Amino acid sequence: MENMATWEIILTGMLVAALLFWMGPGIKETLRRSKEAEKKDWKAVLIPLALVILFVMFLISMV
Repeated sequence: MENMATWEIILTGMLVAALLFWMGPGIKETLRRSKEAEKKDWKAVLIPLALVILFVMFLISMV
């Protein structure tokens, strides 16, 4: 793979900076809301995660 040209590196950096400035307020608001949220809803995360892990283990055992 070839190295990127200088103008490509600068353009990529500018795009990343613009993306951070565009998404920055939304990220700050999301972090603020997550600090205020109740911490009681772990079942909503753990049950689907456990099902995905079981499904992956099932797929691996079928090979």
